[in-house]
Amino acid sequence: MPFRKSTSLGAAILIAAGISACGGGSSSNDQATYQVVVTNVTSAQVLTPLGVVIHRPGYTAWSAGSTASIGLENLAESGNPAPFVDEAGLNINVDTVAMGTTPFTAGNSQTIDITTTYANNLELTVASMLGNTNDAFTGVTNWKIGRLNVGDSMIAMPHVYDSGTEDNVETAATMPGPAAGGEGYNPGRPSVTSVITIHPGVVTQADGLSTSALTEVDRWLGPAAKIVVTRTQ
Repeated sequence: MPFRKSTSLGAAILIAAGISACGGGSSSNDQATYQVVVTNVTSAQVLTPLGVVIHRPGYTAWSAGSTASIGLENLAESGNPAPFVDEAGLNINVDTVAMGTTPFTAGNSQTIDITTTYANNLELTVASMLGNTNDAFTGVTNWKIGRLNVGDSMIAMPHVYDSGTEDNVETAATMPGPAAGGEGYNPGRPSVTSVITIHPGVVTQADGLSTSALTEVDRWLGPAAKIVVTRTQ
């Protein structure tokens, strides 16, 4: 699923998961609103539309060494967050999900405001693909936001992960981002690792991989995103 390059902020679509947010940590019926701001801190990578999940303990979107779910595999290969948030919404521990609608380039941000019923054990998961890769994604999962008071913020500079669902051949035909513009999700494409790992980084034409569609500007050093969550209500 190729996507168009955009420098504008992504509008958010809020999707109710249809599950009560009251967990064991609170009996309050008060509503809580969280503003999630993700800034692309790479030099030239594009981050795809965000998938955002508010949940309670018992839901984990990923962990290093585990196998990616179908929803995460789809997000990590195509940049489409819809299968990821749809899959999350089926989990009994998930309260509310949301997703962005546009990718955002280096130096730009995407903001999503998401409201749920307050509980002191609420957790946050955020995921986005690095578009100029085969199956790299970044984000946080099981981030404990129930401790935040109104006006409080938390900041993370998360790892970049390799979903382990597709070999990092980096040809134009296998990456959806603007550096390539090829296909995205392909469950039939082979993978060597088959498990989620910390991403080792891309191999570019400058490294001698002549078939790579990537150049030095597509590299990232350290985190690819800065994530700030603020409780606004």
